Amino acid sequence: MSRRLVVGTRGSPLALAQTNQTLESLRDVVPGISYQIVPIRTKGDGGNSWNTTAQKKDLFTKEIEELLIEGQIDIAIHSMKDLNMNSPTGLVIAAVPKRLDPRDVLITRERRKFIQLPAGAKVGTSSARRKAQLLASRGDLEIVELHGNIGTRIRKVTSGEYDAIVLASAGLVRLGLEAHISEVISTELMLPAVGQGALAIQCRATDNEVRRLMVQIEHQPTREAIQAERAFARKLSADCLTPVAAYARHKSKAFVIEGMVASPNGRILIRSRLTSQGENPETVGEELASRLLAQGAGTIMEAT
Repeated sequence: MSRRLVVGTRGSPLALAQTNQTLESLRDVVPGISYQIVPIRTKGDGGNSWNTTAQKKDLFTKEIEELLIEGQIDIAIHSMKDLNMNSPTGLVIAAVPKRLDPRDVLITRERRKFIQLPAGAKVGTSSARRKAQLLASRGDLEIVELHGNIGTRIRKVTSGEYDAIVLASAGLVRLGLEAHISEVISTELMLPAVGQGALAIQCRATDNEVRRLMVQIEHQPTREAIQAERAFARKLSADCLTPVAAYARHKSKAFVIEGMVASPNGRILIRSRLTSQGENPETVGEELASRLLAQGAGTIMEAT
């Protein structure tokens, strides 16, 4: 078929890289379509956005979704972890491509592993989830706020401003920056953010033609994992200020999800794991959240 689709995305180097990689996958399976990429500046891209206490999950998506609803773009490509847990009325996630490694990684100046960091090491991260899990494992670390795009963050390590930083593996891989990784952090030490490593292709619910096209790069195991993780977060009413993590995946013939809720300082951390056989992924995610709530997760989150 011959058609031109307008694609909305953030204008960061990572967003543009993952958008171009996704479109290459689409070209392989749906030839004859041309794509126009429209970089869109979101509230989360503003320099002062992280200084507000009213942080929301749509910081990096709202403006893009509004243009999609208005018909000014045909599809939007997002990092899954940026998406609000509930899609705006009129929009759907048309496809979830195969997920990259969802784990976090450590980048250090001297290629040190986490266990080798000296006492009092200055570790950069802007994530409440990462901070809580780092401190739960090593309360001697100094966790310092870290912002900017991936290149900026890496320079803060190489310049000596930080001893180490923590980033998502998937972002570095998409930018071809894997050589900077000192250690891939085990999920035993640090569970990833909900949806980390996955992308979401969003379109209008009524655009059936686009939905039929996008589904050709759908990866069902990834979608099911994401459904479970997002259901877990919704049940907990989690937002980006809350130290909450989840990691779901198919393992052999079972479906496994692990989840975590912690206090910001990492002194209280509740973690659990659930294995299921054939149940609805969202039901599994909700059940794991209910287990954590029964163990006191609600109290921790209210305090946060």
